[in-house]
Amino acid sequence: MIKKSKATTIDIGISGSDRKAIAQGLSALLADSYTLYLMTHNFHWNVTGPQFNSLHNMFMTQYTEQWTALDQIAERIRALGFPAPGTYKEFVALASIKEVDGVPKANDMVRHLIGAQETTARTARSLFAAVNAANDQPTADLLTQRLEVHEKTAWMLRSLLEE
Repeated sequence: MIKKSKATTIDIGISGSDRKAIAQGLSALLADSYTLYLMTHNFHWNVTGPQFNSLHNMFMTQYTEQWTALDQIAERIRALGFPAPGTYKEFVALASIKEVDGVPKANDMVRHLIGAQETTARTARSLFAAVNAANDQPTADLLTQRLEVHEKTAWMLRSLLEE
């Protein structure tokens, strides 16, 4: 008969200290991603002006994609053996994106979103050294996917402001 242990040790080929460092970095990415999600959804609800229809639809596409990413990031943190942050208080403490006060004009919304997309990309990129050193390919793959989305979205948003 096999005895069940009270605690299951994680032995995936990544040390506990490396898993902790990666999970902490992913927690910051999750906080930035959640803040970006909220900003995008807020702007979707509140955009007005001549670009209303196109921006309203674009923001919906963006926040829907972002929502799915939140789950992927949180589940990777859990797979590494750590709790994922999940409260506003934790997200505010961890995020490098600041909330926007009030309801900006449409082009200012776009500018805020460009900055938030680029900030989230920088947060993701900053994890690669630890992830590569730990030989953590699943996290590297997740980061690469997130970078592709954030960089492409920032480019598309910047294109809206060009004359």
